Order: sequence, then structure tokens, then C-alpha cells
Amino acid sequence: MVDDDTFRQLLDTVERFVRERLIPAETRVEEEDEIPEEIVQEMREMGLFGLSIPEEHGGLGLTTLQESRLVEALCYASVSFRSLIGTNVGIGSQGIVMDGTDAQKAQYLPDLASGDMIASFALTEPDIGSDAAHLKTTARRDGTDFVLNGTKRYITNAVRAGVFTVFARTDPDRPGGDGVSAFLLPADTPGITVAKPDRKLGQRGTKTSDVIFDDVRLPESAIIGGPQNLNRGFRTAMKVLDRGRVHVSSIAVGTAQRMLDVATAYAIDRKQFGVPIAEHQFVQGMLAESQAELLAARHLVRATAEAYDREGQAVLMASSSKLFASEMAFRVADRALQIHGGAGYMAEYPIERLFRDSRLLRIYEGTSQIQQMIIARRMVKEFTGRA
Repeated sequence: MVDDDTFRQLLDTVERFVRERLIPAETRVEEEDEIPEEIVQEMREMGLFGLSIPEEHGGLGLTTLQESRLVEALCYASVSFRSLIGTNVGIGSQGIVMDGTDAQKAQYLPDLASGDMIASFALTEPDIGSDAAHLKTTARRDGTDFVLNGTKRYITNAVRAGVFTVFARTDPDRPGGDGVSAFLLPADTPGITVAKPDRKLGQRGTKTSDVIFDDVRLPESAIIGGPQNLNRGFRTAMKVLDRGRVHVSSIAVGTAQRMLDVATAYAIDRKQFGVPIAEHQFVQGMLAESQAELLAARHLVRATAEAYDREGQAVLMASSSKLFASEMAFRVADRALQIHGGAGYMAEYPIERLFRDSRLLRIYEGTSQIQQMIIARRMVKEFTGRA
């Protein structure tokens, strides 16, 4: 755990990095669809790939609250920069941190923390997104090995990956998630094909791809947690996604703050009817609603992070944070573009890109509709338990 003074210094460094290095590079990333290698190296040197990885494995070992605040600060710049480190910080490493064997932690976590290796989380499939418990990728036992076949879709950082966390059905007779195992699979294992990166609405510079597994052979020691964790992979996935939703909520707060600042600056500068539009009541209403919702989201996300640190889980609060913060960010994006009027639809203004980038927040790591289901089911479960 990083002490408060050290964390404050790190946060100040990231905020300066965002202002001086990342925001000036946003247009280049948008045009080239790549994050410049010199920025990647600076992120490595700052330790950003290892925010959540324990110090004994080379990471910074931040608490969930500290990670949340740092991610919020980082996402004041284009969220594409965060995507580069996001899988190492979150879904790519946390399965190993939470459930991995000592040997698995020693093998992977130091390289993930340094950024020398990128991890990818391969759960989603072409026909299986939100209903991940019914995934079709199979891992058939062959002696002490498994043979993996299937296709994964929208896998973040797949083209950069050195290791995949792959979820596959190891027991076809068990329903839902009960027959699923989680494997650690080096990206150079024979039989893996990574497709070319997807073309997307926004978040250029991020890389998502299909990953095809064709008779990929891997030992039973590749199961996260070892052979004793056979058929327990879905539990790992849910634990990882619980903390991951705090992370995504923090992204939403960071980018919403940027969009609101951009809109406020424009409203002060732009004049109509002889005065800045910031003095017009309807514009003031949009700014005020955005500010109130942003403050509410920030406090909810930080309270959720504190609860996770305290209790080791925060299912109801994490889903509530992810739902509210991601929907809030898109409402702020919509109002910010509206405040710009016709200029907001033009690519030379940053709000056009920020608007597009923010749309994905309501989809990945559990759509808003899935969060509603999780929240309602958890409410019923907790209420029933009290009755």
C-alpha cells in the first residue's frame, strides 16, 4: 500500500503528465490510430502498468480508492491512453492477483507491472457477450493437457498481448458458468491467431481484435489457481469484473470532467446576442445539471472504492457506480456538444472526439442493462436475507 504523501506525489505527476504530454498528443493518436512509443515508454517508467499489482511483484500496490483517483486523473486526457494500461491494471492481471498460484504470480506479474508484457482478458465471444456464463469456447481434456478451440471477440490489447486469460468450457455437462475454467495462455502458443484490429466509432489508438484458438494445447497447470480450480473460472471472472467496474466508473468521471471543462470554456468564450452564452439561462441549465451529476458520480465511485477496500467486494455498489457514472458521462457529452452548437459536430473541436469516445462506457465490462439486472437481483437477495 502506498502512503498518502507518496500517492499525492504520484497523482501530481500524473496530472502534469496529462497536461503536458497526453492532451497535446491526442490529435496525433486520433490521426495515426496509435499511441506513440515514446509515451508508452514514459508510462512504463512511471509505473502506470502496475498500479494494482502488489509491491512484492513489482507493482505499486495501490488501493482501489487510490487506483480510482489516479484513473480519473489519467482519463482527463483521451481515454485511449488509459486503454493501453487498462488490461494490465485491471482485468488482465487481477485474475492472477486474486486466484493465481505463487508460481503464476511469479511468472507473470513482474513483467505485467513493468509493462514489458501486456495481458488480455478473453471472455467475450461472437454470440456471447453479456451472457458469458454460456460461452462456447471449449477446453477438452487430453491426458494432463487441455485442447482449446473457439473464437473470442472485441479482445482489448490482443495484438499487443504476451499472455491471455482465456475462459473456456471444461465440463459441457455443467450448466452456465459452473463448467468454465480460466487459463493463462502465452500469446506465442501454437494455434493462436489474432485478427487485425477492429475499426471502431471512437477510442482510436485502442486495439480490439478477434482471437481464434485452433487446437491450442496447454497444460493443466495453466488453469488460474492450478488444477484444483478446474471449473471455477467464472467465479474468477466475476470477482475481476467487480473491481473492474470501479475502474470503468472512474474513467467515466475523468472524461466527464474534461468534457464539462471544455464546454464551460467554450460557453464563456462564445458570444451570442452580445453576451457570452454562459450567461444564457438554458446553457446555464445544461452546465449546472452536468456539474451536479458529475459530483454525485464522483462521490459514489469513491465510496464504492472505499467499500471494496474495506470488504473485498462491492457487488451492488460497483454495478450502481458503473451504471450511474457511464450514463452520466454520456449525458455530459451530449450537453457539452449541444453547448457547442454546430461547432460541436466538427472534428476540429475536441468535444466531437470526446463524445464518440464516451459512448463505449455504457457498453463494455457489462452494459447498462446488465448492471440494472445485477443491481435488482442483488437488491432482492439482500432484502430477502433481511426479511
